[in-house]
Amino acid sequence: MTDNHTESAVNGALAFDKNIAVVTGAASGFGAEIARRFARHGARVAVLDMNGEKAAQVAKEIGGIAIRADVTSAADIQAAIAATIEAFGVPNIIVNNAGYTHRNRPLLEVDEATFDRIFAVNVKSVYHMVQAVVPQMRDNGGGVILNVGSVAGIRPRPGLTWYNSSKGAVNMLSKSLAVELAPWRIRVNAICPVMGVTGMLEDFMGMPDTPENRAKFVSSIPLGRLCLPEDVADAALYLASAEFLTGVELPVDGGRTI
Repeated sequence: MTDNHTESAVNGALAFDKNIAVVTGAASGFGAEIARRFARHGARVAVLDMNGEKAAQVAKEIGGIAIRADVTSAADIQAAIAATIEAFGVPNIIVNNAGYTHRNRPLLEVDEATFDRIFAVNVKSVYHMVQAVVPQMRDNGGGVILNVGSVAGIRPRPGLTWYNSSKGAVNMLSKSLAVELAPWRIRVNAICPVMGVTGMLEDFMGMPDTPENRAKFVSSIPLGRLCLPEDVADAALYLASAEFLTGVELPVDGGRTI
């Protein structure tokens, strides 16, 4: 690579040995696999999650550090970035992966507290992270921020209106950040998965996770399966290393948005 953001290919494999990554919601699902993937390629990784015990398990597995943090808390995020800098140095890869949804249901049945929680976790968390880390990244020569949006913000499904709108905000926020932060050599991209095999699957479906019910949703995905954590980790690794890509809204969706 020509800059200090991410390391170049070595013997056909991406090397991230000079990189420091922070991944939120990294105790399970997409976040855990992203953390594993970066660590496997040499990055030092801070595993952030509200579940401190599970975060510690992932961090031990990958040789990273675990930080218990609530992404809706500015103080928690400021402390997490400070702890990362103390342990490893200034992070140059941030993955805002933590997410929350309401159960698939008619929009009038979602209460205000749930609505507020969705936007606090999915949208305001990005604000907190940007405020905490961008000055550090700017002064350190740049970096990359990856926000896990969703195809729900591109091609929404009924029954998830308030969640869909929060991910639409994340997708657009990523583009706007990309434009404003480009002069500081900070790239920002959005990863937009289709419905995935994670702990929130039943909430997205609004029904029990049975083979028959999965089939109803899989039938809307041309490649014929749900998104796996490995698919999202592949996209994260690519966007972190592709130094001329910023403002990208990348569907990881098996063709769902076509």
